[in-house]
Amino acid sequence: MSIGNSPNSPEEDRPSAGPDRPSVGRVLQQARIGAGLTVEEVSTATRVRIPIVQSIEQDDFSRCGGDVYARGHIRTLARAVSLDPQPLIERYDAEHGGRPSPTVAAPLFEAERIRSEPRRPNWTAAMVAAIVAVIGFAGFTFFSSGSKHEGTPIASDTAKADKPGPARTIHPRAPQPAQPAPSDSAIAGLPKDQVTIKVTAKDGQSWVSAKDADGKLLQDGLLKQGESKTFTDKKRIDLVVGNAGAVQLYVNGKEVKKVGDEGSVERLSYTPGDPQAG
Repeated sequence: MSIGNSPNSPEEDRPSAGPDRPSVGRVLQQARIGAGLTVEEVSTATRVRIPIVQSIEQDDFSRCGGDVYARGHIRTLARAVSLDPQPLIERYDAEHGGRPSPTVAAPLFEAERIRSEPRRPNWTAAMVAAIVAVIGFAGFTFFSSGSKHEGTPIASDTAKADKPGPARTIHPRAPQPAQPAPSDSAIAGLPKDQVTIKVTAKDGQSWVSAKDADGKLLQDGLLKQGESKTFTDKKRIDLVVGNAGAVQLYVNGKEVKKVGDEGSVERLSYTPGDPQAG
């Protein structure tokens, strides 16, 4: 008996495709047709590219990029057409030299699938929001610190202290005179068909913005302590006042007793009939 005819010959043990044993690609193709699916529909469902699906159905695994990728594609396509992938993978291993040492295939063959680009965070919007927040905080700190330090004597010649010279006496700053309240005759002389507003930085500096009813900017800047601004309009005056606790405000000749707290920012709006409560 020759060795080639031995029942233990490796050639007889190795399975081969024949008329009664369709190939891996043929099995997948028949299952797809039986399920009523096109190649395009299988590609969409599995995200395996159309050329690769067509090649596998023709038993051409060269497009897969290796055995690990091929096994992953076979498993994915088999599940898409309701087949058990394990017998097909075993047949592929038998026909292509056996299965190598175990390797995690999923992360590798997923590189062939169609993936959408991840959405990137909108850093521009985040930066703009951060800048606005910083500017607002800086403005609030400026108003608060300006009102607290107003009137504090500062020795401007500190840098020259090492030079001999006569002693200097620093006199405290004289308090600012209070703004006189408008007399009854002055109030009576104000036009009744318009709004008149007088803003005075009485107890410290204040930032003031004023607009008329049409949105025209009448004032937008810093009032130093003791400075005043007067605004008139036939319909309305809109104010934004920083460090509102330091401001003295007259509307149509009547004092507004409480404009706001020290360091606060207030938004106010007045018409010819205001203030209603005097």
